Amino acid sequence: MNTMNTIKPLPLQGYTVFEIGQNVAAPFAAQILADLGATVIKIEKPAGDDARHWGPPDWEGASAMFQTLNRNKQSQICNFRDQQQVEQLRKQFIAQADVIIQNFRPGVLEGLGLDEKTLRATKPELIYCDMGAFGSGGPLSDLPGYDPLMQAYGGLMSVTGEPGQPPVRTGYSVIDCGTGMWAAIGILSALLQREKMQEGAHVEVSLFETSLSWMQVASAQHMSSGQVPGRHGSGAATIVPYRAYQTADGHLVVAAGNNGLFARLCKVLAHSEWTEDERFANNPQRVIHRNILDELIQNELSQQTREYWTAKLREANVPCAPVQDTAEAFGCEQAQALGVMQEVPDSAMKFMGLPIRLDGQRPAIRLSPPTLQPLTEASLS
Repeated sequence: MNTMNTIKPLPLQGYTVFEIGQNVAAPFAAQILADLGATVIKIEKPAGDDARHWGPPDWEGASAMFQTLNRNKQSQICNFRDQQQVEQLRKQFIAQADVIIQNFRPGVLEGLGLDEKTLRATKPELIYCDMGAFGSGGPLSDLPGYDPLMQAYGGLMSVTGEPGQPPVRTGYSVIDCGTGMWAAIGILSALLQREKMQEGAHVEVSLFETSLSWMQVASAQHMSSGQVPGRHGSGAATIVPYRAYQTADGHLVVAAGNNGLFARLCKVLAHSEWTEDERFANNPQRVIHRNILDELIQNELSQQTREYWTAKLREANVPCAPVQDTAEAFGCEQAQALGVMQEVPDSAMKFMGLPIRLDGQRPAIRLSPPTLQPLTEASLS
Protein backbone atom coordinates (compact mmCIF):
# COMPACT_ATOMS: atom_id res chain seq x y z
CA MET A 1 0.00 0.00 0.00
CA ASN A 2 1.32 3.44 -0.91
CA THR A 3 0.90 5.38 2.33
CA MET A 4 1.85 8.62 0.61
CA ASN A 5 -1.49 8.55 -1.22
CA THR A 6 -3.51 7.77 1.90
CA ILE A 7 -5.75 10.61 3.06
CA LYS A 8 -4.78 11.30 6.64
CA PRO A 9 -7.31 12.44 9.25
CA LEU A 10 -6.87 16.05 10.34
CA PRO A 11 -4.87 16.42 13.59
CA LEU A 12 -7.81 17.45 15.79
CA GLN A 13 -10.39 15.08 14.33
CA GLY A 14 -12.34 13.52 17.21
CA TYR A 15 -12.04 16.50 19.55
CA THR A 16 -15.09 18.63 20.37
CA VAL A 17 -14.72 22.34 21.05
CA PHE A 18 -17.42 24.69 22.31
CA GLU A 19 -17.05 28.39 21.60
CA ILE A 20 -18.97 30.72 23.90
CA GLY A 21 -17.57 33.66 22.03
CA GLN A 22 -18.40 36.57 19.82
CA ASN A 23 -16.80 39.31 17.75
CA VAL A 24 -13.28 38.29 16.58
CA ALA A 25 -10.82 36.85 19.12
CA ALA A 26 -12.70 33.77 20.35
CA PRO A 27 -14.22 32.95 16.93
CA PHE A 28 -10.76 33.20 15.35
CA ALA A 29 -9.26 30.86 17.97
CA ALA A 30 -12.07 28.34 17.51
CA GLN A 31 -11.80 28.55 13.73
CA ILE A 32 -8.12 27.60 13.86
CA LEU A 33 -9.08 24.46 15.79
CA ALA A 34 -11.98 23.80 13.41
CA ASP A 35 -9.72 24.11 10.37
CA LEU A 36 -7.42 21.54 11.99
CA GLY A 37 -10.30 19.08 12.23
CA ALA A 38 -12.05 19.67 15.56
CA THR A 39 -15.83 19.66 15.79
CA VAL A 40 -16.60 23.21 16.87
CA ILE A 41 -20.02 24.16 18.22
CA LYS A 42 -20.56 27.90 18.49
CA ILE A 43 -22.95 28.91 21.27
CA GLU A 44 -24.76 32.15 20.41
CA LYS A 45 -27.28 34.36 22.15
CA PRO A 46 -30.73 34.43 20.50
CA ALA A 47 -29.82 37.46 18.36
CA GLY A 48 -26.58 35.79 17.35
CA ASP A 49 -22.98 36.90 17.50
CA ASP A 50 -22.79 40.71 17.21
CA ALA A 51 -20.36 40.25 14.32
CA ARG A 52 -23.17 38.79 12.19
CA HIS A 53 -24.28 42.40 11.77
CA TRP A 54 -20.88 44.10 11.43
CA GLY A 55 -21.40 45.27 7.88
CA PRO A 56 -21.88 46.15 5.16
CA PRO A 57 -20.74 44.37 3.18
CA ASP A 58 -22.91 41.36 3.87
CA TRP A 59 -22.36 38.01 2.21
CA GLU A 60 -25.01 35.30 1.98
CA GLY A 61 -27.02 36.40 5.00
CA ALA A 62 -24.42 37.79 7.40
CA SER A 63 -21.56 40.25 7.42
CA ALA A 64 -18.50 39.25 5.41
CA MET A 65 -16.49 39.61 8.64
CA PHE A 66 -18.63 37.05 10.46
CA GLN A 67 -18.63 34.62 7.55
CA THR A 68 -14.86 34.50 7.18
CA LEU A 69 -14.34 33.96 10.94
CA ASN A 70 -16.87 31.17 11.44
CA ARG A 71 -16.45 28.52 8.78
CA ASN A 72 -16.16 24.84 9.73
CA LYS A 73 -18.48 25.36 12.73
CA GLN A 74 -21.93 24.41 13.90
CA SER A 75 -24.12 26.86 15.80
CA GLN A 76 -26.57 26.61 18.68
CA ILE A 77 -28.65 29.29 20.35
CA CYS A 78 -28.77 29.57 24.12
CA ASN A 79 -30.78 32.16 25.99
CA PHE A 80 -28.50 32.71 28.97
CA ARG A 81 -31.40 34.27 30.88
CA ASP A 82 -33.30 30.97 30.71
CA GLN A 83 -32.07 28.73 33.54
CA GLN A 84 -33.42 25.60 31.86
CA GLN A 85 -31.44 26.28 28.69
CA VAL A 86 -28.33 27.07 30.71
CA GLU A 87 -28.65 23.79 32.61
CA GLN A 88 -29.12 21.92 29.36
CA LEU A 89 -26.01 23.56 27.98
CA ARG A 90 -24.03 22.64 31.11
CA LYS A 91 -25.00 19.00 30.65
CA GLN A 92 -23.90 19.16 27.03
CA PHE A 93 -20.51 20.56 28.05
CA ILE A 94 -19.98 17.77 30.57
CA ALA A 95 -21.05 15.10 28.08
CA GLN A 96 -19.23 16.30 24.98
CA ALA A 97 -16.61 18.99 25.51
CA ASP A 98 -12.88 18.49 25.23
CA VAL A 99 -12.32 22.24 25.04
CA ILE A 100 -14.35 25.33 25.92
CA ILE A 101 -13.34 28.79 24.68
CA GLN A 102 -15.08 31.85 26.11
CA ASN A 103 -14.64 35.63 25.90
CA PHE A 104 -17.59 36.93 27.94
CA ARG A 105 -17.01 39.70 30.44
CA PRO A 106 -15.58 38.55 33.80
CA GLY A 107 -18.22 37.23 36.18
CA VAL A 108 -20.94 36.50 33.62
CA LEU A 109 -20.32 32.76 33.26
CA GLU A 110 -19.48 32.36 36.95
CA GLY A 111 -22.99 33.53 37.73
CA LEU A 112 -24.37 30.87 35.38
CA GLY A 113 -22.21 27.99 36.62
CA LEU A 114 -20.47 27.75 33.24
CA ASP A 115 -17.06 28.91 34.44
CA GLU A 116 -13.82 26.92 34.50
CA LYS A 117 -13.82 26.15 38.20
CA THR A 118 -17.40 24.86 38.26
CA LEU A 119 -17.16 22.73 35.12
CA ARG A 120 -13.73 21.23 35.88
CA ALA A 121 -14.91 20.26 39.36
CA THR A 122 -17.18 17.78 37.54
CA LYS A 123 -14.97 17.17 34.50
CA PRO A 124 -11.30 17.61 35.47
CA GLU A 125 -10.05 16.54 32.03
CA LEU A 126 -11.72 19.58 30.45
CA ILE A 127 -9.51 22.23 28.83
CA TYR A 128 -11.05 25.62 29.47
CA CYS A 129 -9.76 28.77 27.78
CA ASP A 130 -10.61 32.19 29.19
CA MET A 131 -10.03 35.03 26.74
CA GLY A 132 -10.14 38.31 28.61
CA ALA A 133 -9.60 41.96 27.82
CA PHE A 134 -7.07 43.06 30.45
CA GLY A 135 -6.27 39.64 31.93
CA SER A 136 -7.13 38.18 35.32
CA GLY A 137 -5.93 40.19 38.32
CA GLY A 138 -5.11 43.85 38.45
CA PRO A 139 -7.30 46.95 38.73
CA LEU A 140 -8.60 46.81 35.14
CA SER A 141 -9.42 43.11 34.94
CA ASP A 142 -13.20 43.68 35.01
CA LEU A 143 -13.25 46.21 32.18
CA PRO A 144 -14.42 45.30 28.67
CA GLY A 145 -12.00 45.56 25.79
CA TYR A 146 -11.90 45.82 22.02
CA ASP A 147 -9.02 45.69 19.58
CA PRO A 148 -8.48 49.47 19.17
CA LEU A 149 -8.54 49.99 22.95
CA MET A 150 -5.73 47.47 23.32
CA GLN A 151 -3.71 48.87 20.44
CA ALA A 152 -3.92 52.16 22.36
CA TYR A 153 -3.34 50.92 25.90
CA GLY A 154 -0.63 48.42 25.00
CA GLY A 155 1.45 51.04 23.18
CA LEU A 156 1.09 49.79 19.63
CA MET A 157 -0.51 53.02 18.41
CA SER A 158 2.43 55.00 19.79
CA VAL A 159 4.76 53.36 17.26
CA THR A 160 2.34 53.14 14.31
CA GLY A 161 1.96 55.91 11.76
CA GLU A 162 4.00 58.88 10.60
CA PRO A 163 6.16 61.00 12.93
CA GLY A 164 4.33 64.01 14.33
CA GLN A 165 0.93 62.72 13.20
CA PRO A 166 -2.02 61.45 15.30
CA PRO A 167 -2.03 57.81 16.48
CA VAL A 168 -2.99 55.20 13.89
CA ARG A 169 -4.58 51.79 14.39
CA THR A 170 -3.37 48.95 12.18
CA GLY A 171 -5.86 48.37 9.38
CA TYR A 172 -7.36 45.18 10.79
CA SER A 173 -7.73 43.55 14.19
CA VAL A 174 -4.22 42.29 14.84
CA ILE A 175 -4.76 42.19 18.61
CA ASP A 176 -7.96 40.14 18.33
CA CYS A 177 -6.41 37.73 15.85
CA GLY A 178 -3.14 37.55 17.76
CA THR A 179 -5.03 36.70 20.95
CA GLY A 180 -6.91 34.01 19.04
CA MET A 181 -3.61 32.53 17.89
CA TRP A 182 -2.20 32.54 21.45
CA ALA A 183 -5.39 30.84 22.63
CA ALA A 184 -5.04 28.14 19.98
CA ILE A 185 -1.38 27.61 20.89
CA GLY A 186 -2.27 27.34 24.57
CA ILE A 187 -5.11 24.90 23.86
CA LEU A 188 -2.95 22.70 21.64
CA SER A 189 -0.27 22.66 24.35
CA ALA A 190 -2.88 21.69 26.93
CA LEU A 191 -4.15 18.87 24.71
CA LEU A 192 -0.61 17.51 24.43
CA GLN A 193 -0.19 17.79 28.19
CA ARG A 194 -3.48 15.97 28.74
CA GLU A 195 -2.20 13.05 26.69
CA LYS A 196 0.73 12.74 29.12
CA MET A 197 -0.87 13.73 32.42
CA GLN A 198 -4.52 12.69 31.90
CA GLU A 199 -5.77 16.00 33.23
CA GLY A 200 -7.14 19.16 31.74
CA ALA A 201 -5.96 22.75 32.09
CA HIS A 202 -7.06 26.31 32.50
CA VAL A 203 -5.69 28.39 29.61
CA GLU A 204 -5.74 32.17 30.02
CA VAL A 205 -4.98 34.78 27.35
CA SER A 206 -5.91 38.43 27.04
CA LEU A 207 -6.02 41.20 24.49
CA PHE A 208 -3.82 43.43 26.63
CA GLU A 209 -1.09 40.82 27.05
CA THR A 210 -1.13 40.18 23.31
CA SER A 211 -0.74 43.90 22.67
CA LEU A 212 2.22 44.05 25.06
CA SER A 213 3.76 40.97 23.43
CA TRP A 214 3.82 42.70 20.03
CA MET A 215 5.76 45.50 21.74
CA GLN A 216 8.55 43.30 23.08
CA VAL A 217 11.20 44.80 20.79
CA ALA A 218 10.06 48.33 21.67
CA SER A 219 10.17 47.47 25.38
CA ALA A 220 13.69 46.07 25.06
CA GLN A 221 14.81 49.19 23.23
CA HIS A 222 13.25 51.38 25.90
CA MET A 223 14.71 49.44 28.82
CA SER A 224 18.18 49.35 27.29
CA SER A 225 18.33 53.00 26.24
CA GLY A 226 15.88 54.85 28.44
CA GLN A 227 14.36 56.32 25.27
CA VAL A 228 10.69 55.89 24.34
CA PRO A 229 10.37 54.55 20.77
CA GLY A 230 8.30 56.69 18.42
CA ARG A 231 6.75 56.46 14.98
CA HIS A 232 8.70 55.82 11.81
CA GLY A 233 5.90 55.43 9.28
CA SER A 234 6.58 52.39 7.12
CA GLY A 235 10.18 52.28 8.36
CA ALA A 236 11.93 50.70 11.32
CA ALA A 237 13.54 52.37 14.31
CA THR A 238 16.83 50.50 14.07
CA ILE A 239 17.36 49.60 10.39
CA VAL A 240 17.88 51.96 7.42
CA PRO A 241 16.94 51.74 4.57
CA TYR A 242 13.93 49.65 5.55
CA ARG A 243 10.71 51.38 4.44
CA ALA A 244 8.32 52.25 1.63
CA TYR A 245 9.38 54.76 -1.02
CA GLN A 246 7.27 56.51 -3.64
CA THR A 247 7.90 55.39 -7.20
CA ALA A 248 6.45 56.99 -10.32
CA ASP A 249 3.20 55.03 -9.92
CA GLY A 250 3.00 53.58 -6.42
CA HIS A 251 5.01 52.60 -3.37
CA LEU A 252 7.80 50.07 -3.03
CA VAL A 253 9.26 48.72 0.22
CA VAL A 254 13.03 48.30 0.18
CA ALA A 255 14.72 46.32 2.95
CA ALA A 256 18.50 46.64 2.71
CA GLY A 257 19.22 45.45 6.23
CA ASN A 258 23.00 45.00 6.09
CA ASN A 259 26.07 46.53 4.46
CA GLY A 260 26.12 44.04 1.59
CA LEU A 261 22.50 44.66 0.67
CA PHE A 262 23.01 48.41 0.96
CA ALA A 263 25.93 48.22 -1.46
CA ARG A 264 23.79 46.31 -3.96
CA LEU A 265 21.02 48.89 -3.63
CA CYS A 266 23.49 51.70 -4.26
CA LYS A 267 24.74 49.95 -7.37
CA VAL A 268 21.21 49.49 -8.76
CA LEU A 269 20.54 53.18 -8.13
CA ALA A 270 23.84 54.08 -9.86
CA HIS A 271 25.23 55.65 -6.70
CA SER A 272 27.94 53.30 -5.51
CA GLU A 273 29.71 56.32 -4.02
CA TRP A 274 27.16 56.31 -1.20
CA THR A 275 28.94 53.31 0.30
CA GLU A 276 32.06 55.47 0.70
CA ASP A 277 30.18 58.22 2.53
CA GLU A 278 30.99 57.91 6.25
CA ARG A 279 27.42 58.93 7.08
CA PHE A 280 26.23 55.70 5.47
CA ALA A 281 29.21 53.45 6.27
CA ASN A 282 27.26 51.09 8.52
CA ASN A 283 23.75 50.63 9.83
CA PRO A 284 24.18 52.72 13.04
CA GLN A 285 25.38 55.64 10.91
CA ARG A 286 22.56 55.15 8.42
CA VAL A 287 20.04 55.21 11.30
CA ILE A 288 21.51 58.48 12.58
CA HIS A 289 21.39 60.02 9.10
CA ARG A 290 18.15 58.35 7.99
CA ASN A 291 16.47 61.54 6.78
CA ILE A 292 19.34 62.40 4.45
CA LEU A 293 19.66 58.88 3.06
CA ASP A 294 15.91 58.38 2.66
CA GLU A 295 15.67 61.57 0.64
CA LEU A 296 18.51 60.47 -1.65
CA ILE A 297 16.91 57.08 -2.25
CA GLN A 298 13.47 58.65 -2.73
CA ASN A 299 14.81 61.00 -5.41
CA GLU A 300 16.03 58.04 -7.46
CA LEU A 301 13.08 55.69 -7.01
CA SER A 302 10.58 58.37 -8.00
CA GLN A 303 12.07 58.41 -11.52
CA GLN A 304 10.70 54.99 -12.55
CA THR A 305 7.69 52.76 -11.94
CA ARG A 306 7.09 50.22 -9.22
CA GLU A 307 7.39 47.39 -11.73
CA TYR A 308 10.69 48.71 -13.10
CA TRP A 309 12.36 48.96 -9.70
CA THR A 310 10.94 45.66 -8.46
CA ALA A 311 12.52 43.88 -11.42
CA LYS A 312 15.85 45.70 -11.05
CA LEU A 313 16.13 45.13 -7.32
CA ARG A 314 15.09 41.49 -7.45
CA GLU A 315 17.63 40.89 -10.21
CA ALA A 316 20.27 42.30 -7.85
CA ASN A 317 18.93 40.24 -4.91
CA VAL A 318 17.90 43.32 -2.93
CA PRO A 319 14.77 42.47 -0.86
CA CYS A 320 11.81 44.57 -1.98
CA ALA A 321 8.06 44.38 -2.42
CA PRO A 322 5.45 46.62 -4.02
CA VAL A 323 2.76 47.88 -1.66
CA GLN A 324 -0.25 45.95 -2.98
CA ASP A 325 -3.90 46.54 -2.26
CA THR A 326 -6.24 43.67 -1.34
CA ALA A 327 -7.11 42.80 -4.94
CA GLU A 328 -3.45 42.81 -5.96
CA ALA A 329 -2.32 40.76 -2.97
CA PHE A 330 -4.85 37.95 -3.39
CA GLY A 331 -4.70 38.12 -7.19
CA CYS A 332 -0.92 38.01 -7.51
CA GLU A 333 0.82 35.01 -9.07
CA GLN A 334 2.34 33.90 -5.76
CA ALA A 335 -0.99 33.81 -3.92
CA GLN A 336 -2.53 31.95 -6.86
CA ALA A 337 0.31 29.41 -6.89
CA LEU A 338 -0.08 28.78 -3.16
CA GLY A 339 -3.83 28.20 -3.52
CA VAL A 340 -4.64 30.31 -0.49
CA MET A 341 -8.26 30.97 -1.47
CA GLN A 342 -10.62 28.08 -0.82
CA GLU A 343 -14.15 27.38 -1.96
CA VAL A 344 -16.89 26.95 0.63
CA PRO A 345 -19.19 23.92 0.32
CA ASP A 346 -22.79 24.75 -0.64
CA SER A 347 -21.88 28.40 -1.10
CA ALA A 348 -20.54 30.86 -3.63
CA MET A 349 -18.20 32.30 -1.01
CA LYS A 350 -14.42 31.89 -1.01
CA PHE A 351 -12.18 32.44 2.00
CA MET A 352 -8.50 32.67 2.80
CA GLY A 353 -7.59 29.18 3.99
CA LEU A 354 -5.56 28.22 7.03
CA PRO A 355 -1.98 29.46 6.42
CA ILE A 356 -0.59 26.02 7.26
CA ARG A 357 0.08 23.03 5.04
CA LEU A 358 0.41 19.53 6.45
CA ASP A 359 2.40 17.20 4.19
CA GLY A 360 1.81 19.65 1.36
CA GLN A 361 -1.96 19.90 1.87
CA ARG A 362 -3.87 22.91 3.21
CA PRO A 363 -6.82 21.73 5.35
CA ALA A 364 -9.98 22.18 3.29
CA ILE A 365 -13.03 24.15 4.35
CA ARG A 366 -15.55 21.44 5.25
CA LEU A 367 -18.55 23.45 6.43
CA SER A 368 -20.02 26.79 5.42
CA PRO A 369 -20.53 29.36 8.21
CA PRO A 370 -23.49 28.33 10.36
CA THR A 371 -26.94 29.81 10.56
CA LEU A 372 -28.49 30.16 14.00
CA GLN A 373 -29.82 26.88 15.40
CA PRO A 374 -31.78 26.34 18.64
CA LEU A 375 -30.41 24.21 21.46
CA THR A 376 -32.46 20.99 21.61
CA GLU A 377 -32.54 17.77 23.60
CA ALA A 378 -31.06 16.06 20.54
CA SER A 379 -27.88 18.09 21.09
CA LEU A 380 -27.11 15.93 24.13
CA SER A 381 -27.09 12.70 22.19
